Amino acid sequence: MATNQDQTTSQKPGHPPAQATLHEVRTAENSAAFLLPKLQDMKNVNPDLKLLDVGCGSGTIAASFAKLIPEGRVTGIDVNSSILPRARAVAEMNGVANIEFQEGSIFQLPFADETFDVTFCHQVLIHIGTPWDALREMLRVTKRGGIVAAREGDYESECIWPELPGLKKFHALMAGCMKAGGGNPTTGRLLLSWALKIGVERSHVQSSFGTSSYDTPSGRNTCSKGLRDQLRGGSLREKAFKYGLGSENDLDEMIEAWEEWEKRDDASLSMLQGEILIQK
Repeated sequence: MATNQDQTTSQKPGHPPAQATLHEVRTAENSAAFLLPKLQDMKNVNPDLKLLDVGCGSGTIAASFAKLIPEGRVTGIDVNSSILPRARAVAEMNGVANIEFQEGSIFQLPFADETFDVTFCHQVLIHIGTPWDALREMLRVTKRGGIVAAREGDYESECIWPELPGLKKFHALMAGCMKAGGGNPTTGRLLLSWALKIGVERSHVQSSFGTSSYDTPSGRNTCSKGLRDQLRGGSLREKAFKYGLGSENDLDEMIEAWEEWEKRDDASLSMLQGEILIQK
């Protein structure tokens, strides 16, 4: 997602395979661990849960949710309809049938009030200009007694080693693209604030922080290839030129820096991920 009131997914058909791989390593286990104990408790009481994954992209998290609630039903929604065939293919590859995908915006979810037991989003609010409105809409479609869950990066908490000049430029490019598109790089730390802003009682919100890390050879390879491909020909390159945030030489320097970073045995990258559970 990238713009204020009109989200666009960060991955679309035609993106290089490595970029797809970067997004498709995400599962419920590694991207929604804070939600899973609550989901298990809810499933024990009501096996036929209904779960909505907002901004589902290529569907890897949604498909893993479907495995976790086999008697329930998962719906994935994304504003970009062109990613949905990939999401359906991912679900088929995972052998799950209790899942469906459709087009729709987080600001106008095409569902009646109190439809879902759990409404979830991951790395969506960081890219939009009025995330509290999105949370309000997620609450609307959630049943009383249900859960709204969000996990969002806090880009300014990123720790990377080695601190190569090209990687510092890349950090500035990413933060600049988020801001130019209407998003907020510090979203992770603001989730609780936004929940309170829309009138949620503090006692109904659990706030926590997790981390995302790339410090193994395979993790570094996935991260580096995905980002290099975006700099060579993906949406990140387009945004860099569109917003005047980097020249051809700057992007070449960033690509070389990611290549060097991947090869370093001492290389690592971590970032805080803000997490909230809102009990409706």
